[in-house]
Amino acid sequence: MNKLFGFARVSGLDQNLDTQLDALQKVGCNEIFQDKITGVNTSSPALDELLSKL
Repeated sequence: MNKLFGFARVSGLDQNLDTQLDALQKVGCNEIFQDKITGVNTSSPALDELLSKL
């Protein structure tokens, strides 16, 4: 069985992920990783976790 992974990110803590998460759910993502980090921050913990699963 194939799994579909998704990744959503916003660059401000006051921004909302809802639109991205809705779109990822609509296409059938089994697992969604998400980050809320500032644009100056170069680390992305959720992206790193996703990449480790692939």
